[in-house]
Amino acid sequence: MTRPVIGVSTSERTGWRVFPLINLNLWLVGARGVRWGSKREYDLDQVDGVIIGGGDDIAPELYGGRQGVSVRLDRERDAFERRVAEEALFRNIPVLGICRGAQMLNVALGGTLDQNAWQTYGMHKKITTILPKREVCVKPDTHLGRHAGEEPMMVNALHSQAVERLGNGLRMSAHDTSGMVQAIERVQDPFAMGVQWHPEHLFYARRQRAIFRALKTASLAYRQERCQTDAVKNDVLPDHSAA
Repeated sequence: MTRPVIGVSTSERTGWRVFPLINLNLWLVGARGVRWGSKREYDLDQVDGVIIGGGDDIAPELYGGRQGVSVRLDRERDAFERRVAEEALFRNIPVLGICRGAQMLNVALGGTLDQNAWQTYGMHKKITTILPKREVCVKPDTHLGRHAGEEPMMVNALHSQAVERLGNGLRMSAHDTSGMVQAIERVQDPFAMGVQWHPEHLFYARRQRAIFRALKTASLAYRQERCQTDAVKNDVLPDHSAA
């Protein structure tokens, strides 16, 4: 069976170094990525799954907030990735959000973000290294727990924003020791999961690769269902070849 194709949305500014690492993780679990961006062509008909990658903060007007802190924003990317997330979910295409991507998944489903998460949860708990220094507690009976295990895990969560009000159909699947939401997931199909950390940097860790493997498995199921649907449509269409 050929590898499922995953569309990977990245920043136009930093995607050149982010995409190869995400694609490595996909390749390790049996999938392959194609890079998307706000200035690049994208086609949901040509992929079996979607990853929305990390990067800058999301503009607060997307979720009813107001600009209150000095941050780097990319409104063109915001609009592009929100459109991709909404279209993918509408079409039942599996989605994985990484860091900013997890927050965009939440916003696309009507949720909100805390713009100043470290002030809310304590500046003394802020970690600035990409090394896995933050302990995350995985909720039982969740997709994340089933795929990556329910034991606490050490991750590299850095972002200054965090999920505040959950989007429609989402639940929290992990939080850190301060209570900050660190992972979300859709309760029902289509598969949609978001993690606030960067599992692509932790490709050596079995439980982090399991997150990409979960996307790959869901993407294969989506492709099979799509092929079956296309076959049924072709069977019911009249054959005019002999006319």
